[in-house]
Amino acid sequence: MSDSDVHIAALCGSLRDGSYTRIALEQALSAAEQAGGTTELIDLREYELPIFDADRDRVDAGDADALAARVRAADTILLGSPMYHGSFSSPLKTALDYCGFDEFEDKTVGLLAVSGGAFPVTALEHMRSVCRALNAWVIPHEAAIPNASAAIDNGAFVDSKLETRVTTLGRRAVQYATIEPDPDSFESDQNVGAQGK
Repeated sequence: MSDSDVHIAALCGSLRDGSYTRIALEQALSAAEQAGGTTELIDLREYELPIFDADRDRVDAGDADALAARVRAADTILLGSPMYHGSFSSPLKTALDYCGFDEFEDKTVGLLAVSGGAFPVTALEHMRSVCRALNAWVIPHEAAIPNASAAIDNGAFVDSKLETRVTTLGRRAVQYATIEPDPDSFESDQNVGAQGK
């Protein structure tokens, strides 16, 4: 697979109109395009996703089936979220609950988290744990954007170091899209909830 055949989808876990997470993901996608990939932003504001209910089939859960199809079609998935209460956002959690091994197993995933205060490390750790349970291969380089209102102004980065981290994530999304996946994880063996999703 050449770089031009690599498709990167970014899943934005923020619903805010002026979302710093969305701005950062768009920056990463721009870098992925410059590296030769094709890209799309999956904006959860455009989807009707009811709270996950294991008794409801995905095809009967609003736009969940359409969302999962777009995630499944990507070679690399970028997950972006604001940090809420030390973790990632509930819209992103709901979207991920509607996905499973078909969407993530052996897939390359990049992580980006944004916070209004200190580094959003725990949000990144929690997203990484979900990916491990789905047998995804997570890019070691991750983008953490603390103090987002000071780092981004009028839709653009004013902190060049953070911009470089986000840009690097986009390039790595293309570079590692076809990396040989790791063996299945212990977490995935126990993840019966993802079977058949």
